[in-house]
Amino acid sequence: MEYQHILEEIHTTLQNSPQKGTVASYIPELGKVNADHLGIYLFTLDGKEYGTGHFDIPFSVQSISKVLSLAKALDFVGTDLWKRVDVEPSGNPFNFLTLLELEKGIPRNPFINAGALVISDILLSHLKNPKEDFLNYVRELAEDSSISYNEDVAASEKATGYRNTAAANLLKSFGNMEHNVEDVLDFYFYQCSLSMNCRQLARTFYVFANSGKNVSGKTFLPPGLVKRINAIMLTCGFYDEAGEFAFEVGLPGKSGVGGGIVAVLPGNYCISTWAPGLNEKGNSLLGMQALEMFTTKTKLSIF
Repeated sequence: MEYQHILEEIHTTLQNSPQKGTVASYIPELGKVNADHLGIYLFTLDGKEYGTGHFDIPFSVQSISKVLSLAKALDFVGTDLWKRVDVEPSGNPFNFLTLLELEKGIPRNPFINAGALVISDILLSHLKNPKEDFLNYVRELAEDSSISYNEDVAASEKATGYRNTAAANLLKSFGNMEHNVEDVLDFYFYQCSLSMNCRQLARTFYVFANSGKNVSGKTFLPPGLVKRINAIMLTCGFYDEAGEFAFEVGLPGKSGVGGGIVAVLPGNYCISTWAPGLNEKGNSLLGMQALEMFTTKTKLSIF
């Protein structure tokens, strides 16, 4: 299949689209990004790579990092994790607080903010130097030591993270947070500030397309755990638009309000996109369209 031609055709079509979405501004640092950026990168399991557009420009991965923190937490505590976080789609915005109170401090899934805060709390219990150790874990997955945090984004999130602070305090009030709220939030904000380009993102998530083995074949996760994480990505990876993504694209994946999306077809490929303009649900407008066009043109999805 002529993947490079397909990616370039998609890029050309979408680059000329008059509707590019709205760049997230509630985190001020994210609002500085040019809405015209569009990058696509494909990494197939036979080791071939294809890219087009702005695939080599780093961006803030934001909630995409929640998949990686979940994987690391599961590696530490296994199925005990599900005593503190559920696996159901929320049907509500990612920073919704009412549901957390109604369900007595058990977040619906690990990809909404409250769920990711619980995961952060778990990692603080098991990582000696949490921020450094988590960053090294991501670098090892991608085999890329240049991946780093964006300090400006982390500071911007901390300065405006009132709803995350509220969620963390709610979790604490229900006994579902062991560490100090401030420490959990600090780690969480840094986690979300991870900076990668599309190529690095595809290399990092290659492990979820390759039964737990990274780009060089090193085993990081057992296949059964990868199966569970891919299932949660399919049902919960796109806020309250997960059903739409499954319907239109048909891949497990995860989005972030920095405009990135990464998705996998287990046993076949990992693909990432970056277009900073978001739709009303907080997902990349052009990224969603690019992935729908890709699976339609290639006929390669899980369905």
